[in-house]
Amino acid sequence: MNQGSRIAVIIVTYKTARLTIGALESVASERARSGLRIQAIVVDNSAEDLPQIAAAVAANGWSAWVTLVASPRNGGYAYGNNLGLRQAYADTPPDYVYLLNPDTQVRPGAIGTLVSFLQRRPDVGIAGSSFETHEGTDWPIAFRFPSLWSELDTGLQFGPVTRLLHRWVVARPMSKVAQPTDWICGASMMIRPEVLASVGGFDENYFLYFEETDFCYRARKAGFATWYVPESRVMHIGGQSTAVTSPGAGAKRKPGYWFESRRRYFAVTFGISQAILIDIVAVLANSLGVLKRAVLGRRGTAVRHYTRDILRHSVVWRANRQLPPLRAFVPPTPGH
Repeated sequence: MNQGSRIAVIIVTYKTARLTIGALESVASERARSGLRIQAIVVDNSAEDLPQIAAAVAANGWSAWVTLVASPRNGGYAYGNNLGLRQAYADTPPDYVYLLNPDTQVRPGAIGTLVSFLQRRPDVGIAGSSFETHEGTDWPIAFRFPSLWSELDTGLQFGPVTRLLHRWVVARPMSKVAQPTDWICGASMMIRPEVLASVGGFDENYFLYFEETDFCYRARKAGFATWYVPESRVMHIGGQSTAVTSPGAGAKRKPGYWFESRRRYFAVTFGISQAILIDIVAVLANSLGVLKRAVLGRRGTAVRHYTRDILRHSVVWRANRQLPPLRAFVPPTPGH
């Protein structure tokens, strides 16, 4: 590994100051251990976290390598990361960009392992870690791109159908061997600058959710592979900025922005006609799934109003077919 590599670590916080400080502590340990030239950029999307984080930065003597950025508004996860990217490229462009969630702690060697992997594999554009829970339980999951078939499986939640469609199920249990995958969780994502130069950063039209999926899809189309690297290990609590993915989320109703992100992903990726078909399949499959759970006495396990919300946000309706163009950070051209 080239220890002179410059790594820009970007953390977007939203009412997670205490967790962000813990993440920075783990990065500080990795910085001292690896010899990498790590600079961290913390973007506050909440307008509440910076005072507490700034106090911790001063108390720990981190000011030489931690930069704090106050977001002018809460534009979402993609918007916050693009602010961090602009800061990272304001002076000398980094050799690698590392996106890290505030509710994480990098385990020893996690960052260095991803850097070493990308240095050995110039054909790979994006690399992500394996995860463990706060209790230390393995969470070795990467993902396939969502599709009509995955929507059918998600709606029905019927074992024989899931086995038949296993090649399209989105969540993909991974082995302990590094391997390619469609997309990885943005909680720990190392990006080669050439990817950003080719496709830009995250699309700010996604407020929250599907932005990593869209980013990895655009990278794939541009010829950059995404790999899961289990030797890099990160603790991830999950769901701390939003209740959607928290352990207690269960059957709670998903927020509107989740369905808006889903709508954009399918419409942009597959086109309006195919997205309409996907929504029709999703509505029918979820309706059958609800009926099946009612017959089995498991009605309470379904996400509340899920079928209704898919239909309400669907591109079936002309009013939902307005798709603003990609809005993402684009690195400056050398010399400009």
